[in-house]
Amino acid sequence: MEAQQLDQDVVANNLANLNTVGFKRSRADFQDLMYQIYTKAGAETSEGNQTPVGIEIGMGVKPIGTQKIFNQGDYQLTGNAFDFAVEGDGFFQVEDNGTTYYTRAGNFKVSKDGYLTTADGLKIIPEISVPQDTVTFTVDKGGTWTAADETGSALATGRMELVKFINPAGLTSMGRNLYDKTEGSGEPITGNPGEDGMGTITQHYLEMSNVSVIEEMIKMITGQRAYEINSKAIQTADAMLSIIAGLKR
Repeated sequence: MEAQQLDQDVVANNLANLNTVGFKRSRADFQDLMYQIYTKAGAETSEGNQTPVGIEIGMGVKPIGTQKIFNQGDYQLTGNAFDFAVEGDGFFQVEDNGTTYYTRAGNFKVSKDGYLTTADGLKIIPEISVPQDTVTFTVDKGGTWTAADETGSALATGRMELVKFINPAGLTSMGRNLYDKTEGSGEPITGNPGEDGMGTITQHYLEMSNVSVIEEMIKMITGQRAYEINSKAIQTADAMLSIIAGLKR
């Protein structure tokens, strides 16, 4: 029942983040516990024959992890010059008090100092400074950005970087659409968009959550039924023990 409750918590969090930009759904993984073995398969009987199957009674289930599923979410056209979506593998890098974090959410803002930041004010790495006289800001598929004035003359230019991991499912979720590296994720591999397996940048679009409402609702209903059935099994076992306890009367 505890395992089913954990599964429901994971499903609820997925549904709660249905409209969160760049959110990746999680999946709870489980393993069966040890078995109480009364008879092993292949054991000899008193007549000298071998039993084709044994008697094993399972001891339950345990959760072993919650895995992030990093398949691509749907794209949403916003028309905002500072909204970017990564098509393929890769994360944006942002800095928080000297610590680098990673995100798939490309809904960036311009700070009062002209730097491109997250909604929480974390600067993108490498820094992108938008000049005050900028009229148009463009980014191509390869991440090259250009800030131009009203005449079309370039005021500043640069190139965005992306980061990928050999095992992105091993990243730690920090909240605020941020991930942190772990021993399980491996070290970050930095590269240019569109090169060496990195995804490309699409301007004016956002990658939305990859949560499927129908799939999560099915999981929720299935988990609820499993929880009810497990509670019924406990009640039934208790009733059977009560019958045994009453035999002496």
